[in-house]
Formats: sequence, C-alpha cells, structure tokens
Amino acid sequence: MTWTDRKSATAVPARRRGACVLIAGLMLATSSSAQDLSGPRVPSVSLSPVPVTRMRAGTSSQVELRFHVAPGFHVNSNTPKSEFLIPTVLKLDAPTDIVIGKIDYPQGQDLSFSFAPDEKLSVYSGLVALRVRILPLRDVIPAKYMIHGQLRYQACDKAACYPPKNLPVQFEINVAKAAAPPRPNPAQSPHIHK
Repeated sequence: MTWTDRKSATAVPARRRGACVLIAGLMLATSSSAQDLSGPRVPSVSLSPVPVTRMRAGTSSQVELRFHVAPGFHVNSNTPKSEFLIPTVLKLDAPTDIVIGKIDYPQGQDLSFSFAPDEKLSVYSGLVALRVRILPLRDVIPAKYMIHGQLRYQACDKAACYPPKNLPVQFEINVAKAAAPPRPNPAQSPHIHK
C-alpha cells in the first residue's frame, strides 16, 4: 500500500466523523432553538372536570367549580382593591326553569408585587373553588341539563398583567322530579278512645 492509498483510506472515515459532528451540532442547535420558540409561559386558567350533580326539582343545590391558575401566575380576585383592576367573574346561563343563584367566591390573598410594591392586591393563585347555588323550579321536567357560561379573568405574573381572557365553562346537572308535598294529617275521629 502506497502513501496515497493510506491517505485516501483514512480520509473517508475522517470525513464521516466530521459530518457526524456537524449533524450532531446542528441537532443540538435545533433542539435548543426549538425550546426558545416555545417562548415565555402563557398565563392560563383551566377548569377541572365537573362531575354531574344530581338535584331535585324545587330544591336548591350547590355545585363546586374548581379552577386552576397556572404556576407562576395569579388572577385578580372577585373584589380587587383597585377600580382599575379587572375582577374575576363567573357568568352562567341556564335553561328555562333552572335558576342560577348566588355564586360564592373565595377570599383573595393580599400580596404585593414588584410592579406595585407599595400596594397589597387581592389575588387568587393555584386552586380556586367557586360554589354556585342552582334551583331547578318545581315544575321543571326531570332530565339532564347543560349549564354554560364563562369565567372572565385577568392574569398577572410578578412583573406585569396580561390582557383579560374568557374561559368557557360548562357542566351538567341531573334533575329528578320534586318530592311529593307532605300530606296533612286527617282529622281525628271523636269516637277514638285511648
């Protein structure tokens, strides 16, 4: 084997190694830029699945809705301490003969943030449970009904607040017929003796 034969025999594997290193470098660069493309975290609120709630016509019942605020974010409470902040509000629409009653919001946490260090803001973070009173009227047809609505909220992180959003909300209730009204006691016969 001559010197030129040896040189060309070792040149092929060296070229392959160079190509492999180049491909590996490109893959690493692509994966790190793909992570950069995901960008900053997006503020979000989600609703846990709501089990079907059984209720009786003519009787008020409560449904609990459990919302989750993404880690690193908070939303203004239902009663923010400034008129310039957008409160978290749940609005629901129900079918005819079903009445949406009072919505109980939890008390917010009073916290201060770098964008307003001298103020305490009333906020929700993590798990937020809202309780809704629902009254199917006495003459409603026993069946399953879908309740629709939306949760309006404004999310913020430690540095800034984001534009308000609306989260669609829906859950199902199963209404049974009303309980029979109590029957009055018949009058006692005067002929009964003890």
